[in-house]
Amino acid sequence: MLNNVDALDVDRRRIRPSNLVSRRQGLALGFGLLTAALLVSGCGPRVDSPDAFRERQQDYLEFATAGPIRTNSLLNVLNHLERAHTDDDYAVTDGAVPADAWDGIFEKLFRLRDTSDFDLLYLLNLLYAYGGHPIAPDALWAAADQTVLDFKYWYTDPTPVREFAGAPVIDQMWYWSENHILIFRVNEYLAGQRHPDRTFSVTGLNGAQHRARARAAIMDWLDERAETGFTEWHSDVYYQKDVTPLLSLVEWADDEELANRAAMVLDLVYFDMALKLQRGNFGATHGRSYIKDKATATTQDAFNSAKMLFDDTDLDYTSTSAPDATLLARAREYRLPEVIERVALHDEPMATRERMNRPLDEVPDPDPFVLPPVGPPGLEYRDEANLPVWWAMGAQPVWSILPLTFEVAERDNLWRAQFSAFKTLRDIVWVDGDMDATLRAARPWLVNLWKSINASVLKEVNTYTFRSKDYMLSTAQDYRKGARGSQTHISQATLSEHAIVFTQQPGYLPVASGAPIPADWNWQREDEPGPGYWTGSSSEPRSAQHENVVIQLYAPQYFANPLFGFDYREETHAYFPQAHFDEVVQSGSWTFGRKGEGYVALYSLRPTQWRGGQPDVFQNAGLPFDLVAPGGAQNVWITEVGSEDEWDSFASFRAAIEAASVTATLVPDQESDGKDDGYAVVYESPSQGTMAFDWHGPLIVAGLEVPLADYPRYDNPFAHTPFGEDHYVIELNGHGLELDFATNERRITQDRAQSSDTD
Repeated sequence: MLNNVDALDVDRRRIRPSNLVSRRQGLALGFGLLTAALLVSGCGPRVDSPDAFRERQQDYLEFATAGPIRTNSLLNVLNHLERAHTDDDYAVTDGAVPADAWDGIFEKLFRLRDTSDFDLLYLLNLLYAYGGHPIAPDALWAAADQTVLDFKYWYTDPTPVREFAGAPVIDQMWYWSENHILIFRVNEYLAGQRHPDRTFSVTGLNGAQHRARARAAIMDWLDERAETGFTEWHSDVYYQKDVTPLLSLVEWADDEELANRAAMVLDLVYFDMALKLQRGNFGATHGRSYIKDKATATTQDAFNSAKMLFDDTDLDYTSTSAPDATLLARAREYRLPEVIERVALHDEPMATRERMNRPLDEVPDPDPFVLPPVGPPGLEYRDEANLPVWWAMGAQPVWSILPLTFEVAERDNLWRAQFSAFKTLRDIVWVDGDMDATLRAARPWLVNLWKSINASVLKEVNTYTFRSKDYMLSTAQDYRKGARGSQTHISQATLSEHAIVFTQQPGYLPVASGAPIPADWNWQREDEPGPGYWTGSSSEPRSAQHENVVIQLYAPQYFANPLFGFDYREETHAYFPQAHFDEVVQSGSWTFGRKGEGYVALYSLRPTQWRGGQPDVFQNAGLPFDLVAPGGAQNVWITEVGSEDEWDSFASFRAAIEAASVTATLVPDQESDGKDDGYAVVYESPSQGTMAFDWHGPLIVAGLEVPLADYPRYDNPFAHTPFGEDHYVIELNGHGLELDFATNERRITQDRAQSSDTD
């Protein structure tokens, strides 16, 4: 423990407590660019007693184990075993898990089904934590270890010749998104570490060889995140999937350098969440999200771990087997630096600008004799060693990446399952044995369809978030305007766990007009992966936010083509759940909502109406939640948020905005693509002054241009990190964190004079 100190504690090591006593730590580095208000703001946000995190770990375990053991859930079994380990008044029964309890999991792994890597990670955590425990028979633990030895850990490994139910096993696993890349490699590392001398049946390599192979790939992944941030930016779904392998490395890797680096990247994930948490809701713009997550805090995959770490919502936990919360509740090695908790609880108004990921030119050259570019030095597009970078960005069909996609998919027969969505294009353009001829044949298709077929692309993004104690507004600035977006969530206003507002252009109705709602309707199945009715957007708006106002211009820049599945509705709409606001008032083109002391105003250029007759998104009590602007896909939406502190009353807020002038002028086609370019808008915001924005020009606020691109990696009151640097400093009121990836140093210091976390 960090004892016998005066003003400051400094610990340069990764904290590895031998027991579960909480060690929240902080930092006072004496440098950085905190505002004067922060420097004199007293003791800062509420941070609990020394054992608060340990207590929250135990709270989650008690919640997760309130019912009987769900023996077919690896994570629920882990929660029961962990509670038995940490709670003298709780016990598990020997033999409670029968020998066939995990047969469904073993079958999934045997058949190489998609998301098998998730299940294997949970299995490995259970084996490392409690393998051999008498809760399950020895034969079951042995079968689990054999499954580890028989798994396929990377797409280049041979697919084992297997049959299931008389049919050959086809590899259907997706290896290439940002989170999957890390999970597969961490699985391989931990499997190899567990069985260093055993032979793995798929490759014939021993565990030590697998461990070494995986380590190099993991270090590349960690370094990429340190340099450019996350491809799946601010994701309320996939940050959970990043957290679980990172925690697994911190807890189980016997390589101190690797484990420490994983802890540093984990700090960055949690810092990103802390900056964008509003009453338990990770309500930011998201690189990837689904309606099952973004409609409310409590269905977000990140909710349970955010509650455990930051405890800024009175709502209870929601899952007895949340992967991130389960592993965090068991964590011995990782403790959240106190400064990150304080950032999450900081309630003064603040803006956060961030840049993540790498730029990527999606526009194909129309000249059939111009070859695709070679790519930046060290990240050449045709080098398979760089595939995890480009494919993690969903860039498989981008013209510069397409040669690599064709070569690898043809060699490894990925068309059969993983790349079946691209097979139609391949079959149309493929010229056997001649890649140059194939690319020439593909060129016209790419020139005409790139805004449609590149829907899953996630490239460099600049995000802006403004948060106060009563509201938060978050936006991806000027991101892929007019192009199809698969799972992106461009902008959101968040007032509470459930009171949120966002806009979107739908691809189709969730239920055909006049048709009955199916009794077994499931948003997870029906509206994903997108773009659907609520998930993703059939065209990305051109969006620009400054402080508490965002202007969004919708103007799809491609023609609907139902034959290829590229369709959209001639309308835009907003999620505005009346049931979760204290007041909702409509006046002219504006719809207003109040939740507590937070206010939101939403403007639509096209007249709006409430649409019913569709499945409930989240506990809407029969009240309207879908505000539709029919009549055309081009539209202007404006969102402005405010609070009682700023306006004295909801009525004053409404009156000021109702009196504000909005003018919109149609912008004709300037790109010769046959599509008009949205509107030029001038909004006389009562809080920001005159705001002007259009499809091509900058955002002008009160006569000054507001930058929408080239942001730093972090720019907020707590951290100022230039983009591309791998040295981070976070500080708040004498607490903080320094992450130096060049030296692999995680430096945590704490001002004991201001900390409630004393020994």
